[in-house]
Amino acid sequence: MVRRKKPGRDVHGILLLDKRLGASSNRALQEVRRLYNANKAGHTGSLDPLATGLLPLCFGEATKVSAFLLGQDKRYQVVIQLGVVTDTGDAEGSVLATCEVPKINEKELTEYLKEFEGEIEQIPPMYSALKHQGRKLYELARLGQTVERKARRINIYSIHCLAYRNELLTLDVSCSKGTYIRTLAEDIGRKIGCGAMVKTLRRIEVDRFCLSQAYTLEQLQGKENEADLFQCLLPVDEPLSILPAIRLKEHQAERIANGNQISVADDQIEQGAVRMYIEQNFLGIGEVSEDARLIPKRIFNLI
Repeated sequence: MVRRKKPGRDVHGILLLDKRLGASSNRALQEVRRLYNANKAGHTGSLDPLATGLLPLCFGEATKVSAFLLGQDKRYQVVIQLGVVTDTGDAEGSVLATCEVPKINEKELTEYLKEFEGEIEQIPPMYSALKHQGRKLYELARLGQTVERKARRINIYSIHCLAYRNELLTLDVSCSKGTYIRTLAEDIGRKIGCGAMVKTLRRIEVDRFCLSQAYTLEQLQGKENEADLFQCLLPVDEPLSILPAIRLKEHQAERIANGNQISVADDQIEQGAVRMYIEQNFLGIGEVSEDARLIPKRIFNLI
């Protein structure tokens, strides 16, 4: 007789996790998923095992907004070791070269860093989850293979030096999606003329969420009861608060839920994406057209 796997629960919400050092993003996700016994879960952009900090986890219907979080701006604090080059761009890799670090004063360092602010091109590292002909780049890199990668446009909104001593450079970096901090560190080291690698990395912001809102695995495990654990979850629509809200009547919501468009000409809603509600219940994401029609784009099964 085959024993059926015990089903999990339909958990809906967002958990802000302070990922610990050494754990992969997927391992961290599965550990928290087991705490909630959740049927469905996903994370919103990987952090390397070397990296710690803010990792939003989406459960149930919240997985439908994971792409929204994945595309948002982020902020990091990174410690860069100057004078050391590794194959992965961080302290987990094999050392390829060591170089003498030139003496640089605060003014020179500020000038170096300013060259990386604004919109720049960045070549993704081989040790990344990007794919080439169906295979992840890091898989090819582990086989000793290197393939050509196209440069991508990213934006470094700000880069501030927090400390520089003993050839360790500590930076606070605010950047757009798709930015590889390891590549930024290597490029800074190359500019200074000595090479560099990431020694430690901590993500402190994702969009409007910050690390002070996050829980460690130990804090979650220490919750005395299930109610306290569920209090840690943010609402599914929390990441979408930047979008204007439109509240529908019951007959309107029913048509929207069935995939039909409705007129919202009398509601004076501006054209573009909106959050849709019936009373206080989140219904989904819609789009108001130029001719004041509300078009359903993503319906959430929360009611």
